[in-house]
Parts: sequence; structure tokens; C-alpha cells
Amino acid sequence: MLQATVGTPQSNGGPLDDWVTDTAAALGLPAPSTDDTRALLELVREVAHGVCRPAGAVAAYLVGVAVGQGTDADTAHAVVRTLVPEQAR
Repeated sequence: MLQATVGTPQSNGGPLDDWVTDTAAALGLPAPSTDDTRALLELVREVAHGVCRPAGAVAAYLVGVAVGQGTDADTAHAVVRTLVPEQAR
């Protein structure tokens, strides 16, 4: 399972969890776990700060496509992280 790291947004059933749950349902998808959401947000933060801000959103999209095509989420995250400059991680 993906593990969140220090500095990720905290979730306690607030607006983020509600929005993720509602959006997943509207798309006909199961809602991701809070830990998976935090891990994705951490990855997006790393990419946005290490590459450029718009790259964070693109990274999230590409990870989603990869996972949708059968790539393990941890593997997809790891691959993207290798492409973020070392000093940004």
C-alpha cells in the first residue's frame, strides 16, 4: 500500500475526502483510500516543486492512466519519482 510522508495534506473526513468520494462516485469509480489520496498528493507536490507546477497535474493524470492499464500504483509512483530532480525529493 502507498505510504504518505511528512508534509502531505491531512485528511479527517473533511472537504477533500468528501470531494474525492463524490467525484469517484460520479465517475463510476470506487473512492481511493485516504492513504492513497495522500500519497498521490505528495507525489504531485514533489513533481510540481521539482519540475514545474503544471507537471504535477500531468503526473497525476499519467499515473491514473498507468494504473488504469494495469500498472501497480506503487510502481507508477516510483517511476514518476525517478524523473523528479534529486534535490526536489
